[in-house]
Amino acid sequence: MIVYGRNAVREALRGPRAVRQVWATKNAGREPWLPDPRIASGDELAELCGSPDHQGVCADVEEYRYADPGSLLAADDAIVLALDEVQDPRNLGAVCRVAECAGAAGVVIPERRSAEVTPVVCKASAGAVEHLPVARVRNLADWLRDAKETGAWVYGASAADAVPYDRPDYRGRVVAVFGSEGRGLRPRVRETCDELVALPLLGKLDSLNVSSAASAVVYGILHFRRHLVDSAP
Repeated sequence: MIVYGRNAVREALRGPRAVRQVWATKNAGREPWLPDPRIASGDELAELCGSPDHQGVCADVEEYRYADPGSLLAADDAIVLALDEVQDPRNLGAVCRVAECAGAAGVVIPERRSAEVTPVVCKASAGAVEHLPVARVRNLADWLRDAKETGAWVYGASAADAVPYDRPDYRGRVVAVFGSEGRGLRPRVRETCDELVALPLLGKLDSLNVSSAASAVVYGILHFRRHLVDSAP
């Protein structure tokens, strides 16, 4: 896998995957965090990684290692983000960046009809996928049902038939589920959720981008949890 972009390459160097070779333009090669890169022109880098958005650096990295789905809810207060057939790799990358920054336990995606971790996702996540567990499951609804058996509460983001997102008690294990760009949550995934939650939409548009919704919900959960701790007797 040829990873490209400064943040993506830097985090690959810091993460667990083996980095076989790094290429950089002459200017980018002066960055102190680059370990003796092979100097190449911008056009050569674009050919290597298949994109003009390399920012002067790319690297040959071993294939992405997906996490064990069963390990993500090990902690009593784990927060996991589940994506129901989100197909845009940039959206997947942006959600992974949010999840990693918020300290989530991981992200779960289906094996089919879903974006997977590619160089585009690595760049869009600013390298977050190097540190964040991402797991693939054969059937998302089945995994959500298994998650509930561990004591997790499953909340699906939805604009219809939902309670305000600040109403639930988010203590304990939490799985927040977000639907695809076009149709939202599929019926079976929707039915598996313990509760559907909605963000306030006060403008003229009727939906948020999935990464924006994930950011608002996840940081809302962190805020509500802190408020519950601070207000405890």
